[in-house]
Amino acid sequence: MKFTQTKLAGSYVIEIDKLADERGFFGRSWCAREMEQHGLKANIAQINTSRSRSKGTLRGLHYQVAPYQESKMIRCTKGAIFNVIVDLRPESSTFLQWFGAELTEDNHKALYSPEGFAQGFISLEDNSEITYLTSQSYVPGHDWGVRWNDPQINIELPIDVAAISDKDRNWPDFTKAYLEKQNPRK
Repeated sequence: MKFTQTKLAGSYVIEIDKLADERGFFGRSWCAREMEQHGLKANIAQINTSRSRSKGTLRGLHYQVAPYQESKMIRCTKGAIFNVIVDLRPESSTFLQWFGAELTEDNHKALYSPEGFAQGFISLEDNSEITYLTSQSYVPGHDWGVRWNDPQINIELPIDVAAISDKDRNWPDFTKAYLEKQNPRK
């Protein structure tokens, strides 16, 4: 596996180190030992799959609040997405900064999002599908979000949003969301 640090502390683009021949290729897409060697969470509590029917479908930005914070490793297995992560750790030198990467079924890249980050994506093709590994199981009442177009974060998406859930459209501005984060819903 190839680990490339992004501009956000603790986050990585991870690529398969491919062994190719006339049949195709082989490579590890997950290795606990290599994750730990890079200081990343290696436990997997849940593996999720998401499919977006239409190009321009936006999902996120999502995270879980303490004590159920989660790291995620996101890979596009069909189609293409633009995946975004935002550093929400107040003590971080990259607090409120974002990073985006195009993940496709052809480039086999994954994006590692550590605890304390929000994550979301927009589908770049119809019928795009992702698989993502999380270090924490989903805990109702501790899930939260940041609006993709929050002016404090200023995310630049490569295409226009064509579909979004009411929940994701209506997340509050980050200042208010952060206050809610300190007192999560029951």
